[in-house]
Amino acid sequence: MTAPLAVLGGGSIGVAFALQFALAGRAVRVYEPSPDRRTAIPGELRARLAELAAHGLLDDDLDAVAGRVVLTSAVAEAVAGAAIAQECAPERAEIKRALFAEAAAADPDAILASSSSAIVPSAITGEEPWADRLIVAHPGNPPYLIPVIELVPGPRTAAGVIDRAAAVYEAVGLRPVRLTREIEGFVFNRLQGAVLREAYCLLRDGIASVDDIDAVMREGLGRRWSFMGPFETSDLNVRGGLEAHAARMAPAYERMGAERGQHDPWTPELVAEAHRQRREILPLEEWEDRVLWRDRELMRRKRLLG
Repeated sequence: MTAPLAVLGGGSIGVAFALQFALAGRAVRVYEPSPDRRTAIPGELRARLAELAAHGLLDDDLDAVAGRVVLTSAVAEAVAGAAIAQECAPERAEIKRALFAEAAAADPDAILASSSSAIVPSAITGEEPWADRLIVAHPGNPPYLIPVIELVPGPRTAAGVIDRAAAVYEAVGLRPVRLTREIEGFVFNRLQGAVLREAYCLLRDGIASVDDIDAVMREGLGRRWSFMGPFETSDLNVRGGLEAHAARMAPAYERMGAERGQHDPWTPELVAEAHRQRREILPLEEWEDRVLWRDRELMRRKRLLG
């Protein structure tokens, strides 16, 4: 029998996780201490399911999906026998630590996973004995529409915990990204933060308006980034891949970074490693076919978006 999944906290992200887990056919137990929130959650779940159905994204019966989610006011009841305890509490380490201490006592085997957006695992665990099974599992928001989930180990996370967690998240339709070690903001918010920092600088310097900066992302970069990341985008922009792209563009990017006080040049060794990893994914002899694929994907989006 497939183990249930626990969600600790019934706010917006907790409801979204419960929905994703239930859509995958899993029994879900949601711990929520507030009686008012426990009363509101079923209606919110059904409203989100109705939106999915209206957009042709619900393959299951709405009542059946909603019926997989059980609400409780007790952490122990939510966590007992669960494969993962997905914490969705406010972004304060002390709140998360107290919640995990209770969850850890309720089940000695459940993976303890925090939805933290920036707090690293070691800041949550301190010296607690359950640090060996705690990770950050940071989702896109909402996870039932943005499938990427970052899995971040702490310095005391036991070997195999990330693998166990990844298997569960893959089974419920999410796309795990495994970080090798903890770092504030993880990958998602560091990439997002880099774009936001430059956007604010461009606004501050009077280069462009808020709406025009958003337009460059919305109508330009965003169309490509909706199906490709920055490495693949650059790899396909210049014949010869990342090495050729870096030879052409690295000096300009280095100057732009230095202008903002961030002098992180792309060293030959770094470019060579990025190029090597891309060639494992896409041999150069398949480069033209992949460029055609990119263009066709952009055509599909143009047809949809205008």
